[in-house]
Amino acid sequence: MHCVCVSKLLLSTLKCVLCAGQMKLYIADGNPHCIKVLAALELTGGKCDTEVVSHEEKVVPHFTHPVSPALLLPDGQHLFSPNSICQYLFDISGQKATDATNQWLEWEATNLQPAVLQSLHMVALQGKHVEAAAVMKEPLNWLEQSLSKNNTPFLTAEAVSVADVVLWAALYPLLSDSGFDAGELRSVRGWFQRVGGLEACQTAARRVLQGKGVEALKTFLQKHPATQTPRRDSPTNATEAEDGEHVMTVEEIEEAAQIWSEGLKASPAVTERKHPVLPQEGKRNVLLTSALPYVNNVPHLGNIIGCVLSADVFARYGRLRGWNLLYICGTDEYGTATENKAREEGLMPQEICDKYHAVHADIYQWFQIDFDFFGRTTTERQTEIAQDIFWRLHERGFLLEDTVEQLRCESCQRFLADRFVEGECPHCRYPEARGDQCDKCGRLINAVELRNPQCKVCKETPVIRSSKHLFLNLPKLEDELEQWLDKSTGSGDWTANARHITHSWLRDGLKPRCITRDLRWGTPVPHEEYKEKVFYVWFDAPIGYLSITANYTDQWEKWWKNPQQVELYNFMAKDNVPFHSVVFPCSLLGAQDNYTLVNHLIATEYLNYEDTKFSKSRGVGVFGDMAKDTGIPSDFYLLCTFSSHQSCCWSLLRAGMFVSKFFDGCVPEMLLNEDDKRLIAEVHWELKQYIQLLDKVRIRDALKCILNISRHGNQYIQVNEPWKKIKGGDGDRQRAGTVTGVSVNVACLLSVVLEPYMPSVSRTIRQQLQAPPTCVSAMLQNTGTFICTLPAGHCIGTVSPLFQKLENEQIEVLRKRFGGQQTRVETKPSAGAAQNASVNVNADPERAKQLTALVAEQGNKVRGLKAQKAEQSVIDEAVEALLDLKKQLSLAEGKNPEPAAQKRKKK
Repeated sequence: MHCVCVSKLLLSTLKCVLCAGQMKLYIADGNPHCIKVLAALELTGGKCDTEVVSHEEKVVPHFTHPVSPALLLPDGQHLFSPNSICQYLFDISGQKATDATNQWLEWEATNLQPAVLQSLHMVALQGKHVEAAAVMKEPLNWLEQSLSKNNTPFLTAEAVSVADVVLWAALYPLLSDSGFDAGELRSVRGWFQRVGGLEACQTAARRVLQGKGVEALKTFLQKHPATQTPRRDSPTNATEAEDGEHVMTVEEIEEAAQIWSEGLKASPAVTERKHPVLPQEGKRNVLLTSALPYVNNVPHLGNIIGCVLSADVFARYGRLRGWNLLYICGTDEYGTATENKAREEGLMPQEICDKYHAVHADIYQWFQIDFDFFGRTTTERQTEIAQDIFWRLHERGFLLEDTVEQLRCESCQRFLADRFVEGECPHCRYPEARGDQCDKCGRLINAVELRNPQCKVCKETPVIRSSKHLFLNLPKLEDELEQWLDKSTGSGDWTANARHITHSWLRDGLKPRCITRDLRWGTPVPHEEYKEKVFYVWFDAPIGYLSITANYTDQWEKWWKNPQQVELYNFMAKDNVPFHSVVFPCSLLGAQDNYTLVNHLIATEYLNYEDTKFSKSRGVGVFGDMAKDTGIPSDFYLLCTFSSHQSCCWSLLRAGMFVSKFFDGCVPEMLLNEDDKRLIAEVHWELKQYIQLLDKVRIRDALKCILNISRHGNQYIQVNEPWKKIKGGDGDRQRAGTVTGVSVNVACLLSVVLEPYMPSVSRTIRQQLQAPPTCVSAMLQNTGTFICTLPAGHCIGTVSPLFQKLENEQIEVLRKRFGGQQTRVETKPSAGAAQNASVNVNADPERAKQLTALVAEQGNKVRGLKAQKAEQSVIDEAVEALLDLKKQLSLAEGKNPEPAAQKRKKK
């Protein structure tokens, strides 16, 4: 636990501590976490006995593994999170935590600490100093930017706070190591020396490291494997326990069991959407956008997942929570990319836009992306709104005129847009920098600054030519932008990379940004002197959000000129951040028309296909039009996007089969004992974390809560073994009934929390369980409530598996198909191969597609029969039918089915 997570404990123990006196602190030599607690103890003058224990010694009684440091309080309770111990010591000394220190402690625990531990493993155990420095680059840069803006010598004030101690101690083993090169980092170095100059900090470091530096940490690090990702921490800073679990109090367990037993009360169902969706008084009005995909190609999974899918998950969640939410997107259709695609396919630009807009819409529909409206930018409304913003900027003096040098490709006979020129970055020498920005160092670039530039279309070397253009005067808007950013990033949910990228743009001061281009395909500039030019895509494209909304409803201004009532969420890949956090907001601020600006900016990292960039031309990666041809349901892709645990519900759904097999299809009576109540309390707590995490748009972390619910439920079933107890006496049968009834209720909850991620599977589970429609809104309202929605006597339907299992052979075929390995290797055919070749003539792709579905259906039936322990003769009959279907499928695919038959005979 960290930050303010000890607040409840403080209320009950502070008085006792002040009166009773002594506490006891347990530390271990070579444990880096002990540096911070010893420094905090010395700085605050706390009265506390200290005992050095071994790494194997168990101090906290209810833990099964050793934990240090640990602080024993006078009332017998333990604190075992280093940050919480530090904050506790500061609190009882009268140095209360502030919002600022709490935010730093949260950042240290969730962002800095995982990177530090991973780097310490690299340095101390592997000697990889360069790699460790790379891991620390992002958090240290973020700290550098924050400190450089400080007007105080320490993180939050003129004096050292608990945040300074915690961060300094976390960084000390690395920054004090002579072999670790963190870069210049002047502000970080200055702050680090100021904090480290305190005698308390020096004493703490000497006591733990004993002058050996990172060498002293080896034993500790060997017993604590590094993690590649930040661990899941509760947004409410709840107590951490063994393996990150929450320690349940008796009161919590009883309260959760009582709430669960009260069952489903009157609860408002999620109302059906009525279009147009408009802001409403007294409601939480959420406007949600995902970055507009370029229309010039088929979207691949990286595009879909990069912004569209994440936004869709959050949109579904928001609607389930009862928010008044509008989710809009559309295709970005102007610019050079479209012109080039049209030339390649022998079509006019508008024709190419019409073609690929339909392709995009069809793919998103197959992936079940639930837009309220999916529009496009080649519309009259786009022209009207973009030109209106242009004139408002012009009239208010926020535009500049200048003659600029541009790269022109004489071979292609045109000026090159930034994304169509590539060369060596003048700053870091990265060889594939674009004409506007280097993806490696993040620095802004003018295309003419590139070394060895190349036209990406024809690979010829472009020449420099002059042209007159209009610029958005970003420096004139910088102060207003920074005021707005401080407010938005301070109160909103911005991902760490979004904050970092935005601050990197502001770090060196903004420069005027060109908003016009020498192209034909784009929104025309209405100024007489620039009538031959169009708006630059990154001035024009974000305005597409407004124009698409305007094409959805004439009352679009109720969303886009209503910042008092509307919260705006932008989802995008990280390369789009500067245009959403700097350029577009400056356009709207300069227009001075009360525009709604982004409150929450969510940026996702790039997705590769097995560590390789997606490439349509090289056949690498799964593209949207290919995905549905694999025969794999879209929900399977959605789950695999966020997790590898595809079968998280299966064990719990077995409980539904038990209801059918042993209890005539009706949920049995449930008499709860302490184990049942504890499970209910654990699941209830995970549900609360799920809601708090998704409210903060922590989509992947919230999925971990779903997996934890599933894990708790699966362990509960495995421990209690209802399939054995049902064969025993009355007491055992009663116990089997309770376990089965509680388990199907956990399965019902899983269907609720899976709804944003896997809508079809979620609804299928509830249909199989015949769950009441109001169960979703009942369990997701307020802070989350796990209740018994399937009471004793409730009749369920037929429960069956949710997915066809992907066999290894299928996985390998798909890997080759999407990994750029489609080219066949020519070899001399064997007799068997010749036979296959002759069969290949009679291949029937349409029939194969039908048979694939039948094989999947029959496979599910076989697995269901086995899980229900049906009669062996019934199972054998179903298996024979499955094998026959597979044989037919092999023939339809042009394969020889004999090897499969021989393999079965061997078995």
